[in-house]
Amino acid sequence: MLTHTIGVLKKRILNVHVDHWRIAKGAVIVSTFVFLGKSAGAFKEMAIAYRYGIGSTADAYQLALTLVTWLPLTLTTELSILLIPLFVSMRHSEKELSEFLGELEAFGLVLGIALTSGLFLCWPLVAHIAAANLSESTREMCLRLIGGMAPIGVLSFTVCINAARLQARERHVNTLLECVPALVLLCFVLAAPDQKSLLPLMLGTSIGVSLQAILLRLIARNVDGLSARARFSLRSRHWRKTFHSIRMLLLGGVIVSLITPLDQYFLAQAGDGAIATCGYANRVLALLLGMGALAISRAILPILSEMLAIGDHARARKTAFKWSLVMLILGSISAAVAWFFGPGIIALLFQRGAFTAHDTAAVAQLFRAGLIQLPFAFAALVIIQLFVSEARYKALTLIALVTFVVKVVANALLVPSIGAEGVVIATGVMTAIGFICYLTCLRASAGTTA
Repeated sequence: MLTHTIGVLKKRILNVHVDHWRIAKGAVIVSTFVFLGKSAGAFKEMAIAYRYGIGSTADAYQLALTLVTWLPLTLTTELSILLIPLFVSMRHSEKELSEFLGELEAFGLVLGIALTSGLFLCWPLVAHIAAANLSESTREMCLRLIGGMAPIGVLSFTVCINAARLQARERHVNTLLECVPALVLLCFVLAAPDQKSLLPLMLGTSIGVSLQAILLRLIARNVDGLSARARFSLRSRHWRKTFHSIRMLLLGGVIVSLITPLDQYFLAQAGDGAIATCGYANRVLALLLGMGALAISRAILPILSEMLAIGDHARARKTAFKWSLVMLILGSISAAVAWFFGPGIIALLFQRGAFTAHDTAAVAQLFRAGLIQLPFAFAALVIIQLFVSEARYKALTLIALVTFVVKVVANALLVPSIGAEGVVIATGVMTAIGFICYLTCLRASAGTTA
């Protein structure tokens, strides 16, 4: 009986479609790279916690990083998932792709400079909205950090474009290179003689992102053989489709991007320390989210794009549905394990120097509350990749609007009563509602296709 069962199981495994093996292989590779990258990020956070603890400097750094990356990250997140299917479809048109890449990089550089300069010039208004309850010294430090970390915003588009080039070729080394900024910042923070200086934070972050951008461009050119020189023009025929698609995606992307500043606003109401506490918890959560949600989304998008490029919508939707359920189960298991080991991991990562046992307890409490989102985020990102590949932008925008409203209401109800913990619980509620919406749309479209 046992031999028969093993034989049946072996036969089923061998008969699994090659697409599933490609997705699984890509997910394992990306997950490994994410682990290495996020581990570097964790060491960086350990160093920052050791040097600065939970206080005004850490608050200023977290807020400045959020503000500098907010708009560029909003645009590049939407742009990357748009570019990967486009690059997949252009694999056999190298000259055309090279010209489009050159124009795209030049456009991204100009846009990055404009967005970063605009943030610095509008600081008085931004400070009034986002940091009104923080001390004057914290706001001053935040402004200095924004100026020092300007290269992040400027180079965000270069990083995005070259990472998309690699993903379109199913090369995931871009995920590994995400650890470069963290490693460089780690070195600067540890080497700094002055424990109160902002210079290590500014230089380490800016130089790290610059090095990442250079490495990505060199590797992408080696992989696809394209030498894309910057062209300050918009002559490529693909611009029309790109602008149309990004315009449709952007509304939903902007709505989603507002969640981070929204949380910063609610956390700032609790005074100094709350932003940093939540920031440390989110760093550990990001490791788990990256190993699961980020891994499967980056692995599955090029393969779904290939299926849709040949018109096989039914197979793409069936594949996405199966993998969303697999990731829901894996996310639930991961959340249970992380809830048990979370406090010990946080103590191991951060509890030294200025970071006390009291700080560990505060961060662990938020971390455990944030685990609610894990299974739903794992599963939802699979379906999001399918919707993007199918250009179902209206559905994405509508669901983004619904989840944002849920987040605002949940924050408003929970934060006044339970403080910073309400922010992360509200994120879990928002993510669960979002997954239900995505799954409903997917099943409805699958029924229509059938």
